[in-house]
Amino acid sequence: MTRPFLKWAGGKAKLAPRILEGAPPGFARYVEPFAGAAAVFFALEPRPREAVLNDANPDLIETFTAVRDNLDAVTASLRELAEAYLGESPEGRASLFYRVRASAPRSMHERAARFVFLNRTCYNGLFRVNARGGFNVPHGRYKKPRILDEELLSECSTALQTTELRSEDFERVCAEARPGDFVYLDPPYHPLSATANFTGYTRADFGREDQVRLRDAFEDLTRRGVAAVLSNSDHEFTRQLYGGLGYGLAVVAMSRAINSRPSARAPVAELLIDNYDRIGLAPAERPAT
Repeated sequence: MTRPFLKWAGGKAKLAPRILEGAPPGFARYVEPFAGAAAVFFALEPRPREAVLNDANPDLIETFTAVRDNLDAVTASLRELAEAYLGESPEGRASLFYRVRASAPRSMHERAARFVFLNRTCYNGLFRVNARGGFNVPHGRYKKPRILDEELLSECSTALQTTELRSEDFERVCAEARPGDFVYLDPPYHPLSATANFTGYTRADFGREDQVRLRDAFEDLTRRGVAAVLSNSDHEFTRQLYGGLGYGLAVVAMSRAINSRPSARAPVAELLIDNYDRIGLAPAERPAT
């Protein structure tokens, strides 16, 4: 099982086996409208003939594209950054981090290397941008960050070879899914509290109206017979959106490995929502939830 080459808040590496154990057998294409680090995609075994990874973050999708299409150049640029960073004092590392953060490389492979470098050396591996779209997470001060993992990057590049990469609104990607596909949706979660809301992933927020649009897109997938699973926070609002519609709802406990406060990394209840009953999957084909 291949791991993601990026650290990601809310990543689904631990949940991926459970999601894939119940995936419809023999699906022809895997579709992920909110890719993030694409932990579920990279965990796919065997690989589907086709896959679509989409994310609202164009820098992320560009990084995937460069790793897929120009791995040697990305690796060379990332090696230079890693060697320079690891050879510095703590103060020198911080200075280099902020210089790289402020830089604007011209080539795709250099921008991809910058993206991976910042992901591996910033605070808690977060991705956050300001109102102008500039990355603004501070330095992480790790003692021995794994900035370059050539073997992992190579595995991920191989996995991405037959993958379509897009940065569009999730609704459009869902609308193009077809029966025989397997769609996994991992949207920005509805916040459990006002202070828990994280809105800096892109310039645009993902609010209640977007959650309703997502529910409607899930309904449309179901009406068209497309197998789909969705994860979200176990919140009254989420249960109101999906409850009473014949969906399977399972509560899973997920730890928060990336959080600014260690005390907030305890397991949190999340919902896994599937449409398997609604589209008539046989009992033997349903996930164990």
